[in-house]
Amino acid sequence: MSDVAAPPASALGLTDEQRHFVESVRDFCSREFGTTEKLSELTNGFTDPHNPEIAKKMAELGWFGLCIPEEYGGSGGTFLDAVLFLEEFTRGQAPVGAYAVTLIVTGALNRFGTEEQKHDLLGRVASGGTLAIAMSEPESGSDVASLKTSAVRENGEWVLNGSKMWCSFAHKASHVLVVCRSERTDNPHEGMSMIFVPRETEGFTITPIQTLGGEDTNELHLDNVRVPEDALLGTAGAGWMQLMAGLNNERVILGATALGLAQRAFDDALSYAKERRQFGRPVGTFQALQHKFADMATDLTRTRLLVHWVARMTDEDPGRMLPQEASMAKLAATELAKRCALEGLQIMGGYGYATEYPMERHLRSAVVTTIYGGTSEIQKNIIAKTLGL
Repeated sequence: MSDVAAPPASALGLTDEQRHFVESVRDFCSREFGTTEKLSELTNGFTDPHNPEIAKKMAELGWFGLCIPEEYGGSGGTFLDAVLFLEEFTRGQAPVGAYAVTLIVTGALNRFGTEEQKHDLLGRVASGGTLAIAMSEPESGSDVASLKTSAVRENGEWVLNGSKMWCSFAHKASHVLVVCRSERTDNPHEGMSMIFVPRETEGFTITPIQTLGGEDTNELHLDNVRVPEDALLGTAGAGWMQLMAGLNNERVILGATALGLAQRAFDDALSYAKERRQFGRPVGTFQALQHKFADMATDLTRTRLLVHWVARMTDEDPGRMLPQEASMAKLAATELAKRCALEGLQIMGGYGYATEYPMERHLRSAVVTTIYGGTSEIQKNIIAKTLGL
């Protein structure tokens, strides 16, 4: 299908430099994997959403170093720059799915990492490497504070035991940031810590989980896993506060990727509607479909403004908590991605359901965005609390 341009970047308050950056990412995606055949080849038949060679190419252009200071091997840049990158490479279907979760861990390293951790781990990311974070457990999902994975100090090491679920791209990561319980207290929000575990550590088992979207998430088992004391990120027992400090970034990161996916689904459906003919004319000339596209185009523009606005506020004051705004951005973008993919499938009819076309993949990718990183229901709960309810 022909590529459909997103709304002009200049109309969304971007600088000339940012607009050219978006165009560069768009050109790269079109050149490197602009055909279904090439993308299939790079993703093992659309089952593996992260290709390390493509990640390395993007890193060489400085794009994996966004939000990483130059002294640690990065290219600098603002959080908004990273959001633009996330949105555009997702729209371009770039097979670097692990970047979003890597960026979440990058933010934690920037805030709480030691100089040694930053030089090592941020340097890996800037070169195209991957990091992951493990929070959910078999009996601890939305209620993160109920987690049970333990970490005990012993002879200058941390010894970790427990299980984790739904750890995105752990099988691709050099290190997994494990959120665990290092102290037992009456307050479940106290006594949590964040500890880096190298992927190849003895006793650390990573088992991929087959899902609708392919192989991108994992079950983890930690059986007397030993890591040095300096694997601790930040302060022992302060894990909950450290997690809260990164929520703005995490929700906007997930919102940006969902926004890119929503735009991709819209673009593909619009191309189809212009080319497909029934009853002697393009199906896009029928008012029923025109109204669908008008609604989606309007929602895409206002959601983009919302996501970019929260990213700008984060850049203005990285330490400021934005629970309402960040939750709104995540909620709006992920629900829109799901709706655009569903509408795209309806517009394309049987062709949308066929694996020959990408729309069914867009739908499989979109559905999970309303679940991970805090479900839509959790985001609504947070927004309601900020309204005093």
